[in-house]
Amino acid sequence: MALALVYAYQDKIIELFVAEANKHIKTKVDVQQISLSLFDKFPQVAVTLDQVNVHEGLPESEESLARADKLYFTFSLWDVVRGKYSVKQFYMEQGEVYVKVLPDGTVNYQVIATDTTTTEESEFSFDLEQINLDEVRLHYIDQQQKQTYEVSAHSLAAALAISPETIAIEAKGQATIQTIKLSTGEYFKDKRVNLATALSINRQAQTIALQPSVVEVEQAAYELGGTIAYGGKDTELDLKLEGKNTNIQSLLSLLPQSMTQELAQYRSEGEIYFNGTVKGKASGKYTPQVNVSFGARNASFFHPDVQQRVDKINLKGSFTNGEKHTAATSALELKELSGVLNGRPFKGNLKYSNFENPYIAFDVQGMLDVGYILGLAKLEQVRSGSGLADVRIAFSGNVNEFKARPGNSTLNTTGEVTLHNVSLALQELPLPLSNLSGNFMFKRNDVGVSDFKGKLGESDFAVNGMFKNVMAWLLLENQRLLVEADFSSKYLNFDQLLSEELNTPEAARTGESYKLIVSPNIAFDLSASIDRLRFRRFRGKNIRGEVKLRNQVLSTANISFRAIGGDFAVRGNLDARSRNHIKVSTAAKLNNMNVDSLFYVFENFHQNFIEQRHLRGQLTANIVSDVYFDSQLNPITDLLQAEIVATVRSGQLINFPPMQKMSAFVKRTELANMNFAELHNSFWIQQGTIFIPEMDIRSNLSAAPVVSVSGTHTFDQRMDYKIKLPLFHSRRPDKDARYGTVAEDPNAGNSNLFLTLKGSESDFKIAYDDERVRQKIKTDLKQEGQELRDLLRGKKPQTKEKEVELQENEYFDFD
Repeated sequence: MALALVYAYQDKIIELFVAEANKHIKTKVDVQQISLSLFDKFPQVAVTLDQVNVHEGLPESEESLARADKLYFTFSLWDVVRGKYSVKQFYMEQGEVYVKVLPDGTVNYQVIATDTTTTEESEFSFDLEQINLDEVRLHYIDQQQKQTYEVSAHSLAAALAISPETIAIEAKGQATIQTIKLSTGEYFKDKRVNLATALSINRQAQTIALQPSVVEVEQAAYELGGTIAYGGKDTELDLKLEGKNTNIQSLLSLLPQSMTQELAQYRSEGEIYFNGTVKGKASGKYTPQVNVSFGARNASFFHPDVQQRVDKINLKGSFTNGEKHTAATSALELKELSGVLNGRPFKGNLKYSNFENPYIAFDVQGMLDVGYILGLAKLEQVRSGSGLADVRIAFSGNVNEFKARPGNSTLNTTGEVTLHNVSLALQELPLPLSNLSGNFMFKRNDVGVSDFKGKLGESDFAVNGMFKNVMAWLLLENQRLLVEADFSSKYLNFDQLLSEELNTPEAARTGESYKLIVSPNIAFDLSASIDRLRFRRFRGKNIRGEVKLRNQVLSTANISFRAIGGDFAVRGNLDARSRNHIKVSTAAKLNNMNVDSLFYVFENFHQNFIEQRHLRGQLTANIVSDVYFDSQLNPITDLLQAEIVATVRSGQLINFPPMQKMSAFVKRTELANMNFAELHNSFWIQQGTIFIPEMDIRSNLSAAPVVSVSGTHTFDQRMDYKIKLPLFHSRRPDKDARYGTVAEDPNAGNSNLFLTLKGSESDFKIAYDDERVRQKIKTDLKQEGQELRDLLRGKKPQTKEKEVELQENEYFDFD
């Protein structure tokens, strides 16, 4: 019967609804379909609108005031029977509402006609008693006051009582506040809330009386009450807010997200109280006065993912926007803060004032458990830690002034921190810091360091001195830390300290063995004393000297140490300003170093022609050099330049393959162990080539006591040597005759054999040096002419040195 009535009257009811709606709404409304339903909101009959778009009430605007999948206007079945239709409830489902206030104060929501009176009694009327919102998102943007509100009403019901003088509203339901933006602050971001509010609007007085209403946020409840007067140019507020069952999460939700996002994951237990007032004019020109008091009594503070917590917290806090109700007069203060960390008490105070030009002052003191604090703080930069820090610090200063003039003592920092067996594992430095101890005295921007000791991996250190500009370096970008100190160490392992794997986060590694990066923001003047040092095969002892770092250039006027069985002294600098073009310029002096050990330490200088097994002796040398490396400490050999003045004493050349090639002239047993008392020469290195001037090697070889050598040797192991080898006529005349004749006259003395050695380490040849022989013959002819002239003058001729005559370009290939 009911279904038949609805069906029979469907067209009439829809026609009456449209006619009445047109009287009330003065903007364009797009509707895909209008229908009448008994079942959608049973037992009420519903006029249903599908896919509705209500245009905003601004001239020539095509933007929406509201959109919805469904709108329902309901009335009773009895209305159908009697032919009088009164809409009591309104439903909006799956929709969005956009409310705007433009910069000039114009609003977009004035779409209801102010005068809908008619001389005839209408068959269809709107007498709304309840509004229901289901999954409706509300957007409110006030461009004049720079405010934005976004709320999603999941299930919200508002009961209305409307009279000519007043509108009474009671609302209950669940919603999510996506955001509330006031000026530059963002509040209540993504907070789920439960609402229970009652208010009365006096149309004539243009006031809103807000009865004590409850908003539940994060399991806490806030009671809000007071009055709002909106009749004048400015809104007048007189509100009181009181927190009930509040906790740290709910308190943080009231503050801008920029101030609280790092604390949002923390939880609290215990008594936390909160109350405040908002009083005064609110508009684009005026801001009301805000005063808030909060605190904690015997509360706890913790992160849900870790076991660490702060217990027995007591504090008194306040916030005010000050006399002028502005950010400049705003202040946040925490007083008489105290608590217990892992059984150890601490206390402190904090004041943050003038939010436009912030001034910060705080003090803290207590014996703090480093590992416990790091577990509670969950810092990404620090993976773990342990030990104790006795902290007694006071800090105050203007933040912006400090940023503008960080070096002008704009901060006042006093107090001290003493470390007791502290260990740290840092995210950016996988090599662990351990056994840290020492005292740090703070004075304004600097820190005095006393007996700061510890270990970095296997390396240990001890530092005493001044760290200047510390606070600026810690708190600001691109600030330089200057260290003036005495540095000492029992052992430094540069294999670890320069290892990319042990000192670089995994994501930033390139796979190379070593990595040297010198920060442009660190400078130091160190007086260094190191007992032992290790790098690859190098071992140094008793390192002493002065070291300075400025602008990524490390320099020293004097470093000395013992290594490789001798003494070493150096002055120079390391320029790391170009990351992959590190330049090391030095003037070094080596004294009595073991040659074989030197070749071993420097890995035979990356060649296998002459190795540490071939050499013995004591080396003394002066070396002036420019050496270049990339950031992985690989040498850029093409750029190497050096001048070397070297002396080798008590030397031995053992089983050296080129010398074995001389067995045609010298006994193989002697060649296997060639001894020489002293060798002295100068060497030059340039463009990948070692230049060796002619030098005489006076050895124990019976047939060739003096061997002269000169030539070049490139870094890609191409050799071009010239050798002068003296030969005696008594040495194997039968075999020597194969390559020429040697003087038969016993008074003729010895002859010289001129040879060349050319090729690579693995493929070289010794050949007759025809060019030097021709030059020698020319010299000898000139000398013989002189001797003939001397003979004619009656002078006795001198014994002549003769050369072995060989065929041009003939090679030696002896066993």
